[in-house]
Amino acid sequence: MADAALVSNVSDLPDEVVLVLSNAPDQLLAKRIAHMLVEEYLAACVNLGQPGLSMYMWEGKLEGAEEVSLTIKTTRGQLPALVARLKELHPYEVPEIIVLPVLGGLASYMEWVREQTRQQQ
Repeated sequence: MADAALVSNVSDLPDEVVLVLSNAPDQLLAKRIAHMLVEEYLAACVNLGQPGLSMYMWEGKLEGAEEVSLTIKTTRGQLPALVARLKELHPYEVPEIIVLPVLGGLASYMEWVREQTRQQQ
């Protein structure tokens, strides 16, 4: 499977709104990633969470690192470009990139997400 490939259990409609979960090692980089994704119309909005401790196994060792969570609102049609850009901006060898379907939402908000991510398509 290609590194930027995404697996889907929901429709493949390009206008389908999805959430992408990721993180950054610090607030400054989280802001930079958010700024770039929104400015490039790859995301309608990026929410930055408070720094929190992540615990994980890496190369056989238990690791712990403070990270800033990112919740990215976009559309399925923008996913390939968004994933490629996020990997480009991210310092981790294997950045967290998890795509979640959105089952529903306020119609006007969902349309706003679609409009924002259509700007450069």
